[in-house]
Amino acid sequence: MAWSKRTTAAVGYRRWVSWTRLPGAPAFTIQFDDQRLAAAPGQTVAAVLWAAGIRSWRTTRHTGAPRGLFCGIGVCFDCLVTIDGKPNRRACLVPARPGMVVTTQLGVGDAV
Repeated sequence: MAWSKRTTAAVGYRRWVSWTRLPGAPAFTIQFDDQRLAAAPGQTVAAVLWAAGIRSWRTTRHTGAPRGLFCGIGVCFDCLVTIDGKPNRRACLVPARPGMVVTTQLGVGDAV
């Protein structure tokens, strides 16, 4: 296989996903909208959503454009979700917990 930026990014992503899980820790589930998603201790909410194939979990306030994980380190605000009824939480920073209820955030959230 030829080495390129695309293959480098794919390898980096696979490593990132593997680092978000603690080996041997018992799995649990969180609820996202109407789905139950598998999670492991050490994963952030964004990592759980990404591993489940969900790439968009909020919409912008003016145009309703879909947004999801962008920077992954808490600098931007593209990954905002409502967690346990609290809006405007950055999914890339919040660790997943058993029984957590995460919902898609529309616009600026209902607390603003």
